Amino acid sequence: MTRTTGSIRIDRVVTSGTFSLDGGTWEVDNNVWIVGDDSECIVIDPAHDPAAIFEAVGGRTVKAILLTHGHDDHIASAGAFWDLAKAPIHLHQADWMLWRAVYPEMDPDAVITDGQTFAVAGVQLKAIHTPGHSPGSVSFHLKSEGTLFSGDTLFQGGPGATGRSYSDFPTIIDSIRTRLLALPEETVVLTGHGDSTTIGAEAPQLEEWIARGH
Repeated sequence: MTRTTGSIRIDRVVTSGTFSLDGGTWEVDNNVWIVGDDSECIVIDPAHDPAAIFEAVGGRTVKAILLTHGHDDHIASAGAFWDLAKAPIHLHQADWMLWRAVYPEMDPDAVITDGQTFAVAGVQLKAIHTPGHSPGSVSFHLKSEGTLFSGDTLFQGGPGATGRSYSDFPTIIDSIRTRLLALPEETVVLTGHGDSTTIGAEAPQLEEWIARGH
């Protein structure tokens, strides 16, 4: 899938693999997002299949590899993708303990901080710290294109899972309420797994999510 708004291309590559945590392993499909133009791009969460993702980059310069959080389905292929793209890997410091479970001998190249911006193709991606699914979960807001990359914080129909280690339901609800639902309702939400949605479609369901507890 390629979504074009103005001169900006947003490409989605769906990759398949596993997610492991707390002694369990699950089959998952991940959305990998490539944001840029015909000459440069940023790759968000290069999961499972680095060769296919690099092929989708198509010879463009990769300016940065941004990780929305540290779960292994999102990061386990980041090292191999770095070998291909030679771009710095960014991850919020609060998720480095998850990173080190996968890569005990190396650290990410850079820390993501709340409010930090990443420039690509004449636009800015702004990091929004949205803890809850994990302590260092981050969403990326592409304001100029009315687009949010929500990682595993907000999905179509609810928040990300909070039933495993390092996650917390009240925290993710607070992140969604105060940081994401404050965005314009027409904002398109491109998620870490599954179908896209909008802020306006999800906002009315907040109290239902709170009542059901997930």
